[in-house]
Amino acid sequence: MNAQPRFSVIICSIDAWKFTQARLCYERLLAGWPHEIIGIHDAASLAEGYNRGISRSRGDILIFSHDDILIIDPDFAAKISARMQTWAILGFAGTDRLIADFWFGAGLPHLHGVVAHPGGTHFKLSVFGVSDWPVIGNIQAVDGMCMIARRETAEATGFDAFTFDGFHLYDLDFSFAAHRAGHEIGVCCDIPVFHASTGDFDRKHQQYAERLLAKYTELKETPPEQIHREIAGRDALFRDHRAVIAAWRPDVLQRVGTAIRRYA
Repeated sequence: MNAQPRFSVIICSIDAWKFTQARLCYERLLAGWPHEIIGIHDAASLAEGYNRGISRSRGDILIFSHDDILIIDPDFAAKISARMQTWAILGFAGTDRLIADFWFGAGLPHLHGVVAHPGGTHFKLSVFGVSDWPVIGNIQAVDGMCMIARRETAEATGFDAFTFDGFHLYDLDFSFAAHRAGHEIGVCCDIPVFHASTGDFDRKHQQYAERLLAKYTELKETPPEQIHREIAGRDALFRDHRAVIAAWRPDVLQRVGTAIRRYA
């Protein structure tokens, strides 16, 4: 990889306002670094849109991003550039044990990462686990709000647009397929990320869950009663984003992570 790699940000969005906000976010994060931002506004599915984005992109590092996230870190580009020397895929929330059709199915202490969510008059900071800093390794699957991949990994793995022809479980399929192929996956804990969505587990999700379980039959081996169907972790409420950023420190988050593991 070059000393200063080129970034390609791929965003599938049908909302002009959200896309604009996401584009401005990444332009700030990548200022001074070679980059391009690719908008896919007519994707048949996220998998299809991301595949199209891969083929259009020219970057060494590919960022597959939702249009409703905000990342606040002036060192984002330098951190990611350095880490992609080691990791093939990076995410912000994930698991070291995928056993179901959602990344948090194994429960604690197998969940990792930190994510903030806006809601009402507060921000909720969700700590799933911070066993290492700044990156947790041995990850099997990550949440799709933002997935960062080396170009060669993205091209070799691709997105299964035939099986996942909608907007669910493309992320678990992509990251778990890469894990099974031997690619190193990590979860970043030190980069503040705000995500406006907490997921949508509707009937469509169930439809694609059946496809995921059919594709990866080993995921059917866990007894249903051992699968956690709600995200486990520790949450804290903050009045504004500045307070969230102030709490996003290794001493604070690792202390919470230790408590999570102790009582898991």
